[in-house]
Amino acid sequence: MSTSTTTPPRPPRPPSGRILDTRSARLRAQLARHVQVIAIAAVLIALLIFFSVTADRFMTGGNLLNLLRQIAPTLIVAVAMTFVITTAGIDLSVGSVVALTGSLLAILLAKGVDPTLAFLAVLALGAVVGAVNGWFSSYQGLPSFIVTLATLSIIRGTALRATEGYSTPITTEAWVTELGQGRVLGVPIPAILAIVIALAGWFVLTRTPFGQYVVGLGSNAESLRRSGVDIRKVGLVVFVLTGVAAALAGVLIATRLASGSSNAGVGFELEVITAVVLGGTSLFGGRGSMLGTILGALTLGVIANGLVLLHVSPFYVQIVQGSILLLAIFGNTKLWAKFGIAKK
Repeated sequence: MSTSTTTPPRPPRPPSGRILDTRSARLRAQLARHVQVIAIAAVLIALLIFFSVTADRFMTGGNLLNLLRQIAPTLIVAVAMTFVITTAGIDLSVGSVVALTGSLLAILLAKGVDPTLAFLAVLALGAVVGAVNGWFSSYQGLPSFIVTLATLSIIRGTALRATEGYSTPITTEAWVTELGQGRVLGVPIPAILAIVIALAGWFVLTRTPFGQYVVGLGSNAESLRRSGVDIRKVGLVVFVLTGVAAALAGVLIATRLASGSSNAGVGFELEVITAVVLGGTSLFGGRGSMLGTILGALTLGVIANGLVLLHVSPFYVQIVQGSILLLAIFGNTKLWAKFGIAKK
């Protein structure tokens, strides 16, 4: 007596056209997520090729290291600004914080204050400014644009009053001066700090719960609040981080130039925000790209450095940066909408 087994019927295979549609949709989604990062990477490569051909000294090791040192303060603050803008906020006071902290450092060193204490004091000042911005915007519900526009004026005025409009030279040989002028194995210390901070920012934004909270705060704050997250604290923290980053940038600029000036950092906030938006972080919140921010900062640095080597007037640098910001905002809104990403 033989027994026969019956094979269960196989489920029908989806039509090949449906498979292609699914793959096309996935590819479209991936492209939509990274379109601006891809675009800015292509622009950066094109600029590198252009300036390497037109400017003889552009691709030299000395110039490239100098380029990294020059863009380090911008990149450091742009990393922190990426968190703020991802939450749908903005911080316009970073340039004024750069001026105040750099001037304060020079004044403290001139008065014989211990360099370590002076360094910690200016970082603490940056944190306090960030906390003030965060408290008004996150806990009191005021628009961050208005809050930081006000603190921009207050802090710049404080820096002018403290220095009476004059620069304060840094003549000490204290260790803190090495932050702006020192090198490790030939690489400028500001560049090393910027790389480390950028990697840390990428890790926090993409691999930690806090990074998820930042994105959630910008995309759907109410939903995040109902899940039990203190969204006000998240908003406060990102502003504190930006304040500390701006203070560190002020230290790097002051020690590199061996002078603290109340006129430092004019237009610095424009450069930082341009780098962030150029890299694909949405001004409407909910979407941030740390890799894009790094590429955006590098692009701005390459443009500024290349134009100088081509003996173009430095006044054109601001014109170019403003034009790039306008185009970046246009792409931030129109290009994503084209790929089906809703604006917030």
